Amino acid sequence: MKKLFLLGLAFSLFLACQTKPQRYFPESAQTATLMSGIKAYESGDWDTWKSHFVDTAKIYVNSLKSVSVTDRVKSLQDMTAAMSSYGFNHEKEYIEMVLDKEDETWVYYWGTHIGTFAATNKELSIPVHLAVQFIDGKIVEEHVYFDGTSMNAEFAAIAEAAKANTEAESEE
Repeated sequence: MKKLFLLGLAFSLFLACQTKPQRYFPESAQTATLMSGIKAYESGDWDTWKSHFVDTAKIYVNSLKSVSVTDRVKSLQDMTAAMSSYGFNHEKEYIEMVLDKEDETWVYYWGTHIGTFAATNKELSIPVHLAVQFIDGKIVEEHVYFDGTSMNAEFAAIAEAAKANTEAESEE
């Protein structure tokens, strides 16, 4: 009985020591691809940015409704055109690749986007989270989360100032 107990204990220890497959990776080809896309965004290299996506990729920006890669590029171009400088704080960012329970490959990025509006010289810092799914090395789905309240308010203020300026010029 004692031998059976020791054998059971040894077997339990053996099972407990089995290593589980690694599911979290601070560095991978996918994290490098995402960082390359971020650098392309920061330099306005939209062809390189688009090259990381499949043609049918779905991008969700604070929404349950997706937009195409082409539509996303257009909105990013419109946004960055209003800024004299923009990019991410690379000193305070975090990225990891995860193989989820369905063995899907996701990359998660947390960072702070910093942009200065050309019209007002106002700088905004906005926390951003990206959840990006990869298949065969390409992005098939991207979820972008940020609080756009301050950015939307700044765009509204710029539009209001432009409208007031136009009205003042037409009265002259």
